[in-house]
Amino acid sequence: MKRKNTLLSNTQPITKLPNLAIFDLDETLIAADSASLWVRFIVNKGLASPLLIEQEQNLMKDYAKGSMDMQSYMIATLAPIAGMSTDELTPLIEEFVQTCIRPALFPAAIERIDWHKRRGDTVIIISATGEHLVNPIAELLLVDDVLAINLETQNNTLTGNTVGTLSYREGKVVRLEAWLEAHASSFNALYCYTDSINDLPLLQAVDHPFAVNPDPALALHAQMQEWTIMNWHHENDIQR
Repeated sequence: MKRKNTLLSNTQPITKLPNLAIFDLDETLIAADSASLWVRFIVNKGLASPLLIEQEQNLMKDYAKGSMDMQSYMIATLAPIAGMSTDELTPLIEEFVQTCIRPALFPAAIERIDWHKRRGDTVIIISATGEHLVNPIAELLLVDDVLAINLETQNNTLTGNTVGTLSYREGKVVRLEAWLEAHASSFNALYCYTDSINDLPLLQAVDHPFAVNPDPALALHAQMQEWTIMNWHHENDIQR
């Protein structure tokens, strides 16, 4: 008669906690900057002056250096839609996501999100872009939650201002810590994927940092820290 293994039979099932996978959006999940694409989109729609494109590009040069005044950037890029109701904005955003964002998605990014989901991980996007753009993109990608720059509305109308901590540089860590506390969730480990040196505080706060198509400053730091560097390719060269 086969002897029963009482040790195994009395042992409780081993349950493994899920991981939290954090993705930056621009130049990480998509081969472009969504806010820059949005500026061109609203200029083409006649909702903003072509001068906004030049202004936005100059501000993005500061972003690349890690010295952007994010509040000034948001004020400039939100001005054309200030006073617009969310009902008016929704169809514009839907068209933008389908025509500008969907074609810019990195196939490898979609695969990586799927990889995490198959493992049972929670997937979120933390972005220094306005929630009006990031939320519908997150819906397209079927991620679990979003931390983006929150916009102020009054009577269902955009004021052109932001509210709360901006999810930019150290602000991303602040927002993540608040999210973790609010959700009262325990995770086995935190993963983070981003392209930008601006996200160095966030990368330093997680267990598994990944530099995706890193800018030169982040690439150097990743090499020195022996972080994993991932190169995701897109068939089109989408310019900012």
